[in-house]
Amino acid sequence: MEIAAEDGANDVRADEGPLRTCVVTRRQGPVAELIRFVAGPDATIVPDLACKLPGRGVWISLQKSAVETAVKSRAFSRSLKREVTVDPGLADLVDRLLAERALAALSLTNKAGLTLTGFSKIDSSINEGSVWMLLHGLGAGDDGVEKLDRRFKAMSRDLNRPPHIVTTFTIEQMSLALGRSNVVHAALKMGGAAEQFLVQAERLVKYRTETPKGE
Repeated sequence: MEIAAEDGANDVRADEGPLRTCVVTRRQGPVAELIRFVAGPDATIVPDLACKLPGRGVWISLQKSAVETAVKSRAFSRSLKREVTVDPGLADLVDRLLAERALAALSLTNKAGLTLTGFSKIDSSINEGSVWMLLHGLGAGDDGVEKLDRRFKAMSRDLNRPPHIVTTFTIEQMSLALGRSNVVHAALKMGGAAEQFLVQAERLVKYRTETPKGE
């Protein structure tokens, strides 16, 4: 992930790269665990999910409640030391953009030939050991989900690798991203495009997950 030059003056380095400080929690973390925001030419705050926009960045933990707090507490103006315009719905906008990035990455897995759909095809591919990740659309039948998950987890244990399972997207979202009708279940083979999708999907899940108090 590229980092804009304007953010480089006071870098803190760690083994995994530069650390940034959340303006809400004051906790430091690698850039992958935060969201960068910048003020546009009209002084409106915009999310910079790719970390490429010019200007001084404001970093906030990858958590919806943290963005909501930043909006309410005027954290952007304080951090940039000037008045800026902040959309009250900024946290929801970030959610939509994170979902769009993940679904775009899912679409690329299809173009890379890493995607399987159809219960029977996925089931047989799990038995062959070629499935690296499972996806279930929201609303998928419990019986089908449990059957595929059980076999996939057992196969993953046998191969000594984590069982990546994504249940974040609707059937409609998955169908649109993969260019197929009624995608209830999907599976991804291992590959660079699949790994990038997992990164984006995990960022979305983390954003939507509340951190327990005290952590």
